[in-house]
Amino acid sequence: MRSRLHELAQAPEDAHWSLADVERLDHIGGQLLWQAWNGKLPAHLDASEGQQRVFDRIADLHAEGWKKHIVDRFNPVTLFGAGVLSFGAQLGTGVTMLGQLAFDLLRFARVPQRGPWREISANIYNVGYKALGITALVGFLIGIVLSYLSANQLRTFGASTFIVNILGMAVIRELGPVLAAILIAGRSGSAITAQIGVMRVTEELDAMRVMGISHGFRLIMPRVIALAISMPLLVAWTDVMALGGGMLAARMQLGISAAYFLRALPDAVPVANLWLGLGKGVVFGILIALTACHFGLRIKPNTQSLGEGTTASVVTSITIVILADAIFAILFKDVGLRV
Repeated sequence: MRSRLHELAQAPEDAHWSLADVERLDHIGGQLLWQAWNGKLPAHLDASEGQQRVFDRIADLHAEGWKKHIVDRFNPVTLFGAGVLSFGAQLGTGVTMLGQLAFDLLRFARVPQRGPWREISANIYNVGYKALGITALVGFLIGIVLSYLSANQLRTFGASTFIVNILGMAVIRELGPVLAAILIAGRSGSAITAQIGVMRVTEELDAMRVMGISHGFRLIMPRVIALAISMPLLVAWTDVMALGGGMLAARMQLGISAAYFLRALPDAVPVANLWLGLGKGVVFGILIALTACHFGLRIKPNTQSLGEGTTASVVTSITIVILADAIFAILFKDVGLRV
């Protein structure tokens, strides 16, 4: 094998190469030829479309490796500038995706009978129904932990009944929406990114484009609608389970009955906090879906990019959720609070 490769490397530069008799060329065979040709395609090469695609992927991989090697040697200022440019490019892509989503929603509203109802219902089932168990467990445990931590301090000051105010306000206004969003970002957001990434690897996205099927209408919009519907329901479910865990701990620690807890909860927590929490759920769901689809469409046709894109999707989704929650806290700081 080495002698054959050496013979190929010694061929003149103006030699004419033909792969017409090669029925199948995999990545390993293409890599061997690429090395024998000194890292570039010969000037005269007869290759089929599939063979040319193999060589194009090998060239892209080598180009990426060279770029990464150069970037690692840049100074921090250059790295910061590259990061800013990358952020600007991703922000522009996100704005474009948001605009396309608006057009797709108008199209869906104009002709609803031709909409992707099957995809929407399937995503509601996968995102919403299948997440009931994990959100219930985590919400219940968080309610117990928060109640136990508050009970010790409240008992010291003789203000045990105020545990209703603490649990109700913390869970319904903040912890319920944020906790559900983080769980969905890690569970369903990563799944959405991986699904679209696998479609990129298997060239299904290219096939959809060739057939004239819109990625936004068939892939992005159904997931956005599904998460916008499922998230407020999951937030309400998480709130109920967290308050249930808090009531149980309050009963064991402070002797406060569930009847008193439920009777005092409406007076301690205005209903505006519930609507605010459900509104957060809708916004968080849309942001998670858009982020997951954005990183899914950015994945390149290789397994390394699939793993990196999924990780980046989860981290970015959680970061965006926390930033959006901070914006909500600033904008609605006087809503639902008794003065």
